[in-house]
Parts: sequence; structure tokens; C-alpha cells
Amino acid sequence: MEAFTVLQGVAAPLLRANINTDVIIRIERLRDLEKADLGRYAFEAWRYRRDGSEDPAFVLNKPPFREARIMIAGDNFACGSSREAAVWALQSFGIRCVIAPSFGPIFYNNCFQNGVLPVIVPTKVVEDLAAEVEATQGEGRVVVDLARCVVVAPGGKETPFSVDALLREGMLKGLDQIELTRAREPQIRAFQARDRERRPWLYPLP
Repeated sequence: MEAFTVLQGVAAPLLRANINTDVIIRIERLRDLEKADLGRYAFEAWRYRRDGSEDPAFVLNKPPFREARIMIAGDNFACGSSREAAVWALQSFGIRCVIAPSFGPIFYNNCFQNGVLPVIVPTKVVEDLAAEVEATQGEGRVVVDLARCVVVAPGGKETPFSVDALLREGMLKGLDQIELTRAREPQIRAFQARDRERRPWLYPLP
């Protein structure tokens, strides 16, 4: 998993509430495609017309938002089914961070297993950030600093956010939860040795 420390880039505003994972990636696209190919079909129903051409009105089809690394989203982003492929589709498109007032809980946890950072900030902050990005026609860059846990708007205003300490550590180091556990193997073995001496009846005989 790619480590996440500081990300600076184009932020695409998509302030629709309750966008579900089926909108992010349709279930039939998961049958034949590899993870790396899903980005082409992210938000497929909104990005493309029935004839397959791009809808120029959709934000991710507009320059410079088609190069977005950050998404500014509405409340309850990625609710619905528990498909991890919703994260894969965003990642394949190029999105490494989603800023929203709230997330579907399963999607939120899946993000940390795949190197995409979900950032929760108040609705007013999301709305102001989106308005500032739109006012600069996407030219103003947003900074997401996980080391300091702040979002920096194009004009320089900083907004703090919080992340669970263990999840933050994994993102900073590029490790999922299994890899974080394995990194603590010396401490685990030391604990087991001490515990075996203290409570030998809990351990099978060699």
C-alpha cells in the first residue's frame, strides 16, 4: 500500500448527499475487470451518456477536475453495499483522498486498507472548501497533511481533522492492519514469553 503523508492537488467538488457505492462502481463491472481498470467506470452513470460519450456537465469530465487527486463530497458518502471495489474505482481514477462530513462506515474502513484517506470535517467546511475550489475553476490546490492532520484550503485556511491513531500510523507507513500487526511481532513474542511463564497452564506442552 502506498504511504500517505502530504497530498497537494486538484480537488473535485461533488456535494451530493448519500452517494452510494453502486453509483461509484456498478456491480456488473466487477465481473471481468482488474482493480487497476475500474477507474474508467467510476461514476459511470453520471460521467457518460447513453451513447457512451462523456457528459461535459459532470464535474470529473471538466478540466482540470478530470485530474483530481482529492474529492470534496457530500454527507454520507459511499453508503449502501459493502463493496471494497468502490475504493478501488476511486483509486484507479486517481483519487487518494475524500473530504466529506460523513461516510458510509464500511467504505470508511475499506479506505484505510487501500491507501485512500477519508477525511471528516464539518459540513460548513466542506461547503466553503468546495466554493473556493469552484471560484478558482479548480486551479486552487488543496493540501491534505496527514502528518499534521490538517486540510489547507487554496487560500491558506487550515482545518484540523482527527483520525484513529492506529489507522493514521498505517496510512503514514503504507501498512494495512495485518502488516501493522506483523510489524509488532517482537513485542508479541515477548508478551507471549512473559505470559507463558506467568500462566503456563494456558499453553500446550511442546
